[in-house]
Amino acid sequence: MYTQCPECLSVFSLDVHTLAQAHGYVMCGHCKAHFDSIATLAEQLPPEPFHELPVNEPAFEPPCVDLVVYRPRPDPPAVIENEVVAAETPAVEDFSQLVFAPRFARETSVKRPARSPRTRRRRASGERRWPWIVAGSLLALLLVVQLAWAERDPILRNPTVGGWLRSSCAVLGCELPLVAAPQQLQLLASNVQAHPSVAGALMISASVRNDAAFTQPYPVLTITLSNAQGQRIAMRRLRPDEYLDDPAIRRRGLAPGTSAVLLLEVEDPGDKAVAFEFGFE
Repeated sequence: MYTQCPECLSVFSLDVHTLAQAHGYVMCGHCKAHFDSIATLAEQLPPEPFHELPVNEPAFEPPCVDLVVYRPRPDPPAVIENEVVAAETPAVEDFSQLVFAPRFARETSVKRPARSPRTRRRRASGERRWPWIVAGSLLALLLVVQLAWAERDPILRNPTVGGWLRSSCAVLGCELPLVAAPQQLQLLASNVQAHPSVAGALMISASVRNDAAFTQPYPVLTITLSNAQGQRIAMRRLRPDEYLDDPAIRRRGLAPGTSAVLLLEVEDPGDKAVAFEFGFE
C-alpha cells in the first residue's frame, strides 16, 4: 500500500504492520512532518506522472464488516454461590456396564512392560529410514562401479588388483578387456627385404615379446624411414587389422611372456632410405 506526505508530497510504501503499529499516524522520512497516512492510503499508484494522491473521504457511518473468519469459543458457564465461582457439577458416571477381568489376567498384563512413546518413535523412525539407507548404498555402489570403469586401464595394469581381477574372472568364466601397455613390448629382432612377389615393395618382419604380466592387444606399429644423414623421409602407422588378417588372433591378444612375428608390407621408398626405426603405440 502507498501514502503521500501532504507537506513535501513524497510517496511512501508501507504495510499493514506499520499501519497497526502507528494507528495510521506516521512521520515523513523526508521533511519530518507528522501526518495521517490513512487519508491518502491507496493499494496502487495512479499512472505517472501524477501530482497528488486522491484523499479518502471519511464515511458518514462506520462500515459494517460481516465476513467472519474466526470466533473464539465462549467459556463454560459457571454458577456463582456466595461470591465463589464453581463449575457445573459433572454428570454421575454409570459403572454398571463395566466388565472386571480375573486377577491372573490383570497380573499378566501388569508384568508385560509397555513400550514407551520414545521407543515407538525410534522404531517408526527406523522403519522410515531404511529405504533411504538402501537407496544411498545402491547409489554409492553405482558410483564406485562407474569410477572403476572410467579408470579400468590403470586398475588392470596394477599387478595386485589386476592379478586378483584376472584370477576371479578365470574362476567365474568372465572376460576382462585387453589393456595396452606398449612400453612393456620388447622388439627382439627385425628384418627388411625386398618383397618376393610385389615389385616396388618391401617385406618387413618384426619379432615382438610381451613382458607385461597381462595379455595386451596387438599394438599400433610405427615405422620410420631415415636417410644416410639421419633425416626422416617417411613414416607409416599400421593398425593391427593391417598386418593381422585373422580376427580371432587379434581378439585373443598377445599373452604375457609370449612372442609373435609381425609381417609388414610397405612401399619401397628407394635408395634414400637406409635406416628403419620401429615403435609401438
